[in-house]
This record gives sequence, structure tokens and C-alpha cells, in this order.
Amino acid sequence: MNRLNIGGLIAKLPIIQGGMGICVSLSGLASAVANEGGIGVISAVGIGMLEPNYRKRFHQSNKISLRKEIRKAREKSDGVIGVNIMMAITDFDDMLKIALEENVDVIFIGAGLFLKKPEIPEGCNTKFVPKVSSARAARVIFNYWAEKYDCVPDGVVVEGPKAGGHVGFKKNELLNVQKSLHEIVQETVDAMKPLEERFNIKIPVIAAGGIYTGYDMFEIMEAGASAVKMGTRFVTTDECDVSDAFKQNYLRATPDDITLIDSPVGLPGRVISNSFVKRIQAGETMPVRCPWKCLKTCDYKTAPFCIASALFNAAQGNLEEGFSFAGSKAYLAEKIMSVKETINEIMQEYTEAKYLATLKLKTIRM
Repeated sequence: MNRLNIGGLIAKLPIIQGGMGICVSLSGLASAVANEGGIGVISAVGIGMLEPNYRKRFHQSNKISLRKEIRKAREKSDGVIGVNIMMAITDFDDMLKIALEENVDVIFIGAGLFLKKPEIPEGCNTKFVPKVSSARAARVIFNYWAEKYDCVPDGVVVEGPKAGGHVGFKKNELLNVQKSLHEIVQETVDAMKPLEERFNIKIPVIAAGGIYTGYDMFEIMEAGASAVKMGTRFVTTDECDVSDAFKQNYLRATPDDITLIDSPVGLPGRVISNSFVKRIQAGETMPVRCPWKCLKTCDYKTAPFCIASALFNAAQGNLEEGFSFAGSKAYLAEKIMSVKETINEIMQEYTEAKYLATLKLKTIRM
């Protein structure tokens, strides 16, 4: 495998651990992945729910907890540490400011078009990587930066229709996939070429969504991706920051358990079915008392349930009152093992896929 270069930031492995909220990927998982040569990512979304009395001071709790988790990750690892921030959260600016003040290595920004270049504190070397679901969205962001700021973001994540959690596609597009991740990656690679030539740089296109094995990784990198972002694969690791009940939910999952829900925030979400999911799919509602409004697109007065509470409950092990977000291949999880073992397995699968592809090519040429 080639190393991953994001604007001069070098990761030994082209593997990025997906930032999973709420309170799924924190300092424990991020530091473990970073220690193995990948990029470990802390999710800023709802991170303050770890703090006592967070209901009374939600935004302040988010700021306290994000700073705390970044510093804990730094204490555990000298590898590459990133933060994932959604533009859709109401305290996006605060979370971004803290990540920059802490000089995290890279910030992944999704759930919106990342058009405004942030003010960079003196001495900060943070790289910026927007997340998109189409080459068109990538083109809009990068061309805007090029004309407005005479520079571009340091890389781009392309998240396809098989991703877990909130997915940037309409529900009918997920049920009847019109364009595969391979196609979107290839289109995005082509869209970046004029900008690479203009600025004399390499813009890594990072693939995400439905990538679980090293075989998946090899195939998508053959399509032009410079790296992969994998969330689901790292949930069933010893170091993942969720409860054991959350991990066991993955181990029990079958292909039929991976389903879609209508999220209160206006996007479809891919989850593992359970009794809570079946209740909301049947139209049952749970009264919402919201003291903060954590997402800009959420109307808590009409929301059938609070997705932040549901996700936090699940992360803490209360799956009777919550559910797990998960990618389309979550059912492949068979056991809980360390991050080190997981990455070694991914690399072995990748190597085998590469060998088989080489063997096939030789056979064709004979």
C-alpha cells in the first residue's frame, strides 16, 4: 500500500477510520487507529452528551468534551488524529474553532457544502477534507475555493450510497442505486484533475460507504481512490468507545437486519433493525423535549423521536431506547478484536486481492 498524503500530512496507511457519532468514535478508537498508521477520527457530533448535566448546557458541554477527547487521543498516540464535524450541527463554528485551536491534523467536514475557508490560528497546520456524495458537489466546493481564495481543500471524501448513518442521497436512490461508489470516485478523480494541474498538487480522493474488507479496498483504489474511510469495520474492536451491547448488536446482525429509516433531520439513515427501529418504522412516536436543538434541520416540535438521544442511548448500551447506525456490510462482523488485528486483517485481504488480480491479468495475457 502507498502512504496517504493529504496536503503534506503523511499517514503510513491509506486507511481512515470513520468519525461516528454520537459518542461512538472517541479518543480510544481514534488513538488506536493512529497508532497502527492509519488516521484516527473523533466525531464531534453530540460529543458533549458524555458530560454531566449536558442537558442544561449542551453547547458548552460539546466544547469541553471535544477538547478533552482530542487531548486524550494525543496523550495515547503520536499518529495522525482527525476530527469529523457536520456543518448541520448548530454549534459547527464552535466545534471547528476548538479543533483548530487544538491543531488537529485533519478535519473532515460533511453535511453541507464547505464553501467558507476558516480563519487559521497562527501555527496551525490542520488540513481540510470536505465530504461529498457526488463529483458535482466536490466540483462546486473546490472551484469556489479556487476562485475565492486561490487555493483548494487538501482532499475530498466521496461517500457512496451504501454508507451507514445519515446518507446524502434520497431514499429512493438508496433503494435503487443509480450510480455506484466506483463511478462517483472515478468522476471525482476526473473533476480534480484540472485543479491539480492549476495548483500543481495532488488532491487525494478518499472513498467511503460500504467498504468493509481489504478486497473492497483494493477494488475501489483500482478505481482511482487514494485511500478509504471505514467506520463500520472498526465498531467491533476492543478499542471502540461504545458499550459491549452496541458491538454485540453488530455481531448478531444479518443482511436482512440492515435497513433504512426516515430520520427526523430530513435524511434517510442506514441502521441495524431492532425493536426501537420497528416501532418508529410503524409510525410510533416518542415525545421530544429538546433543550438545545443540536441539528439545524431538526424541528423538535414535530420530530417523531430524538435521534441524538436514540444514538446516545445505543452507544451506552440501552438498545431498547435507541439503535445503531451501520454500513451496508455490518452483518459481516463475526467477532470483537483489537484495532491492530483488524488492520492486519484488512491488509492481508488487500494483499490477497492484489495477488489474485495480478494472477488473473497474467492468465489473460498468456
